[in-house]
Amino acid sequence: MEIKWLKTFIVAASYENFRRTSEELFLTQPAITKHIHRLEENLNSKLFERKGKLIILTPAGHRFLPTAKEIVKKYEDGLETFESWKQGYEQKITITAAPQIASSILPSILRKFIEKYPRIEVLINILPSYEIGEEIYSGRADIGLSRIRPIQSKVHCKTVHEDPVILVGPAKENNMDNNEKNVLQKYRLITHNHPEYWDELLKTIKNIYPSVRTMKVNQIEITKRFIEQGLGISYLPVSMIMEELMLKKLAEIKADKISLPTSSTYVITKLQTNEVLIFSKFLEEEMAAL
Repeated sequence: MEIKWLKTFIVAASYENFRRTSEELFLTQPAITKHIHRLEENLNSKLFERKGKLIILTPAGHRFLPTAKEIVKKYEDGLETFESWKQGYEQKITITAAPQIASSILPSILRKFIEKYPRIEVLINILPSYEIGEEIYSGRADIGLSRIRPIQSKVHCKTVHEDPVILVGPAKENNMDNNEKNVLQKYRLITHNHPEYWDELLKTIKNIYPSVRTMKVNQIEITKRFIEQGLGISYLPVSMIMEELMLKKLAEIKADKISLPTSSTYVITKLQTNEVLIFSKFLEEEMAAL
């Protein structure tokens, strides 16, 4: 029994269509048919039956499908583990992180972690904060770094950092005349680039400055570029804009009537494996130093 026969069977079972299976696997339809026939001969069971131009799984096909998936998964996992061993890794951790975290604080933390633990293979997956809880709950990742608390009850969530949020504008807005009130009247307020604090913050701003004009942008990196080009201002976490402030691409505008929120970084886990415990402890130490 060959793995390629099993992979062909799994795809064919998902489509119940040999033409679509051939397109998916970049094989000819005769090759698909040959794989299925060889597998059926090996199992001494019919896996599909034809209904006109359609094919449908037989009871034997339904019964064998979970087994085929398990065999292919074990095979692929084994190859992956062997490849990691060849590269010198002894352990592995999969981290899923929100884009705001991945583009700011994570790179420097990862660099230090990899230097300290070279035998741990690190895999990174970037997802929106609201998807990270499910990623951890389902077991597709070992540890999550999110800007919002997960809704899943069967995962562990811990706050590891509280980040001040400040109002920032174009670099030219760093003189005394450009205070909170003036810039909110002069520029559009770029909103909803962070998943946690905008709903409450925007209510507060509109109560105090009812004529404020807004523009929704759902990514912080794009927000920063828009501000640099004079398209607006926004309230952003300090850790997200430290480099731009240092390079004078952006300027902080002092708060007046608006109470500034904070942005939290959450670590989400489910199984406390050795790798998870090592990375969690290292992360907390690094975040405490920020």
